[in-house]
Amino acid sequence: MLRVVLAVAFFAFTVYCVVDAVKSDKDEVRRLPKWLWVTLTIITTPLGGIAWLLLGRPRPEGGKGGRRGPLGPDDDPDFLRGI
Repeated sequence: MLRVVLAVAFFAFTVYCVVDAVKSDKDEVRRLPKWLWVTLTIITTPLGGIAWLLLGRPRPEGGKGGRRGPLGPDDDPDFLRGI
């Protein structure tokens, strides 16, 4: 039973990483070409997926994973201009 759960988890993780790599913009992918990331993710399950998440995935806007945009209406410059 544990083997089945692990196999399903590896499969789901691989599918997630492949879909994430395919949907990423090819100009924002880091280190390797996009097609190579997809191939590595499929061939070297789960190491390829882990490598994709750590090394190849595009970084979010604003640096190292910080919040995007205002936190609330009082932090939104457009909202404050309208007061």
